[in-house]
Amino acid sequence: VMKFGTSALALCVFLAACGSGTPFNGETDDTDGSTDGGAGSTSREGLPPGTENPTPDSDITRTEPEDENGNGQAEGYTYNAEDDTFTVDGLAFDGNNVYARGTQVADLGPYAVYEAAETVNDSQTGQPIQQFAHRAIYGVSKNTDASGTPKTQFAIVRTGQYADYGFGGFIYKRAGGVTLESAEGAQGIYTGSTAGIRDFSGAGGMQYTTGTLTVQVDFGDFNDADGSVGDGVSGTLSDRRIYDVSGRDVTSDVVANINAENDSSLTSLPAALFEVGPGVLDANGEIIGSINSSFVNNEGDKVAYESGNYYAVMAGDDSQEIVGVLVLENTAEAQGVTARDTSGFIIYREPTPVTP
Repeated sequence: VMKFGTSALALCVFLAACGSGTPFNGETDDTDGSTDGGAGSTSREGLPPGTENPTPDSDITRTEPEDENGNGQAEGYTYNAEDDTFTVDGLAFDGNNVYARGTQVADLGPYAVYEAAETVNDSQTGQPIQQFAHRAIYGVSKNTDASGTPKTQFAIVRTGQYADYGFGGFIYKRAGGVTLESAEGAQGIYTGSTAGIRDFSGAGGMQYTTGTLTVQVDFGDFNDADGSVGDGVSGTLSDRRIYDVSGRDVTSDVVANINAENDSSLTSLPAALFEVGPGVLDANGEIIGSINSSFVNNEGDKVAYESGNYYAVMAGDDSQEIVGVLVLENTAEAQGVTARDTSGFIIYREPTPVTP
């Protein structure tokens, strides 16, 4: 069993320093994610709902799109520093909407984990009512502006109580603007960790995920006709682990399921790669693209494992960090079941440590 609670106190102290109240205030209306020509803005298909008319200098907030399956239903994400709780509105049977810090899993690397109450009493009779299992992950940047506001933040909430994925959502935000490099040949590398929740269509239950994310940005190419969109972005999600809700590492079990279903001999989860092409990063610092993973089976055939998308935004005067969410699905682990990994990340552009 992996021990997650060792850094919980330190993370709690850091979060408390960020203040109370909603960290995602404003700009979370349900729009189509497009823009209509604000200064420096670019109209783009595929952006999640949120900030209209973004610019390189503006705050940007994006949320999971709503659909008929319950995705994007969560709203009102609020971190409460006084008691280290997280509030999520819009989801039925998740206690009183207040999620307490996780008891068995309090954190996943640098990110905090919260869980809804297991029971709520009938408001008239006091009889206990069993609630659905809901979990939330909250990430906050280590960088702040002059007022103490974190540069970036994300949150994810999911449940494993439905036959389909069920109701939930995600949100990510940049506070302030970004300055993208313009020097010819400029490139940057960003590294950090991911933390996520796996849920299932065709089966119940939930799991946690972690990984290492490395992203490279070529600020000058690809070239776009109007110069507004076109910078190249590549990325790799590796060192991936899966845990049950009690914190037990079940990665080997998942790998065994993949091997049994696909006549393969994997020893670890496949790395997932960003698809590289034009039109990924825009002038406002927003990034959207596809991410996929695959492996080779015992017959030497390439097998597609996961497919999905990533959504992100760059932040900082020197483009020092990226916040976002990636969503990957696969049907390779069990017949009739689709597994979905929704992971958040905040990754940083930092110098390589010098070895004495």
